[in-house]
Amino acid sequence: MKASHSNTGSVARILIAEDFPAFRRFISSTLGESLDLRVIAEVSDGLEAVQKAAELKPDLILLDIGLPTINGIAAARQIRKLSPESKIVFVSQESSADVVEEALSTGAWGYVVKTKAASQLLAVVEAVVSGTRFVNGH
Repeated sequence: MKASHSNTGSVARILIAEDFPAFRRFISSTLGESLDLRVIAEVSDGLEAVQKAAELKPDLILLDIGLPTINGIAAARQIRKLSPESKIVFVSQESSADVVEEALSTGAWGYVVKTKAASQLLAVVEAVVSGTRFVNGH
């Protein structure tokens, strides 16, 4: 059974950058519910996210803002240079308009607040993979 947005039949390759193991597992299992999505790497800090993005050139990167070594916003700026084809979606507990605006100024395709991730993450990821920008609550 194919999802309607995937007319090419290709699977989106996803990198998850999240430093909290339980939430990383939650993201991975949520994305695992879709046949069109495949998690190819999971990292727990910003520097590792930049390195893996450059190495693997994923279709989509789910990026936390509060990461060790370098934060998600700084990581996103580097990733945009090293892997410009990769789409970035922030998944963060930060919901202040200033933080959201700064995050999106990096060229990110979406922003999901962690408290809403259970209900929105899969829909946002599928929308972004098919070429739609998505920001919840803003």
